[in-house]
Amino acid sequence: MSEMRIDEQPLAAVDLGSNSFHMVVARFTQDGLQVIDRLRDPVRMAAGLTPDGQLLPEVRDRALACLARFGQRLRGLPRSRIRAAATNAVRQMRAPRAFLMTAETALGAPIEVVSGREEARLIYLGVAHYLNDPKQRQLVIDVGGGSTELVIGQGFEALETESLQMGCVATTQRYFASGRITRKLWQDVQLRLPIEFAPFVAAYKARGWKRVIGSSGTIKSISKILREMGGRDREVTREGLAMLIEQIIEAGQIQRASLPGLSDDRRPVLLGGLAALWACFEALGFERLRVSDYAMREGLLYDQLGRFQHQDPRERSIETLARRYNVDRTQAERVQRSALDLFDQVREDWKLGDEDRETLSYAALVHEVGLAISHTQHHKHGAYIIGHSDLAGFSRQEQGAVAALVAGHRRSVPEDTFEDIATRDLDALKRCLALLRLAAVLHRGRNDEPLPAIRLEAQGRELRMSFPRGWLTQHPLTWADLRQEKAFLEMLQLRLRLKIVR
Repeated sequence: MSEMRIDEQPLAAVDLGSNSFHMVVARFTQDGLQVIDRLRDPVRMAAGLTPDGQLLPEVRDRALACLARFGQRLRGLPRSRIRAAATNAVRQMRAPRAFLMTAETALGAPIEVVSGREEARLIYLGVAHYLNDPKQRQLVIDVGGGSTELVIGQGFEALETESLQMGCVATTQRYFASGRITRKLWQDVQLRLPIEFAPFVAAYKARGWKRVIGSSGTIKSISKILREMGGRDREVTREGLAMLIEQIIEAGQIQRASLPGLSDDRRPVLLGGLAALWACFEALGFERLRVSDYAMREGLLYDQLGRFQHQDPRERSIETLARRYNVDRTQAERVQRSALDLFDQVREDWKLGDEDRETLSYAALVHEVGLAISHTQHHKHGAYIIGHSDLAGFSRQEQGAVAALVAGHRRSVPEDTFEDIATRDLDALKRCLALLRLAAVLHRGRNDEPLPAIRLEAQGRELRMSFPRGWLTQHPLTWADLRQEKAFLEMLQLRLRLKIVR
């Protein structure tokens, strides 16, 4: 039987939103995305977060039960075919790792935590693939449960990305927890929310757009209500939104308002969603938006497909970061080649995977990014830069792993290097760090002198590094560095043995 083409194999995306969890299973055909299955559950994670970032037990149980159902549907799919991403509610948790460990067990797949701007990029990627003509410049708005994402993009590229803390659940809890609404309360809210747009509204208007696209369950629900009230299908206008708001104010209570087409699970958070969307209309000054069926989960699918087809935005992010901080590209590529060569020699014995190789590759290309600040402690400066930059395509865990490798690639390994790394990833990352350290030592001379045939073997926690006879004698600095490296690698619970071969 011939091997199935990569775009014919099913892919799955799981979106752990702050209001609802979504899952979509699809495959890619010549005609585009073909959805095989969809699941949705209004988990309301944001509503279960306490002010100090704790998740209420009943909401945690609800989330895990939902993920277990999703996990049953995903059984049989390789983990490499599944992308699961958590958004604002998990970002706001005080201790997200504890939740993620149990959530990943329930789902049966790793869960990424994405930043607000990465969430916005993924939303835009999904929406752009929904449009018949994505070449126009468009403003995309997604009112989620915990945050609202705003993106200006053209084609399949996001040009401007912002994420505001004003999702339908969060805003409802903050201003409309009782479900009551008065004209004065509405006016007060509309004086406060536009303040959130102040830092970027001028830049957005200067960039401009030809059309406005809305995604998310909130905007779809509002569009459906307006259509039932006589509006156009799949559209929200400023006039229609104002009419809807006025009707709810006159009712005085969201439960009393007659809102045709509104589902029972959406009603409790509608006021917050309306407030957030109206604030977008007011602050950015547009009159109407079209509704997209695609959003972040479809963006995850297309992003995953791009990775399989070597169109990975993470590569562009690393290249951009290296250029911005004037990294010596020639030296970085020397270290990268050697690090990957060492990786390939031990990957089977150490059971390292493609994702580990990618992380090592990215870290090698930017391991000297901190030199732009200072040579002293440049590994620490580099880790800070990587950990606090907006790197498109990276989840927080992926970004943290690259930062950890850069932080530990020279001198002693700080105790806190791995404090944000999940336990399941710890051994693999420490082993990748050992390989990066060895590659950096081998290229300390920063020249094009070819390296000899170096053989690396791994057995458990022991590394055996073999050199041709005479080479280390002719390179005394490298020999001294490697002997010193033995002590440093012991901090990673690894033992380095140097061997001379004929």
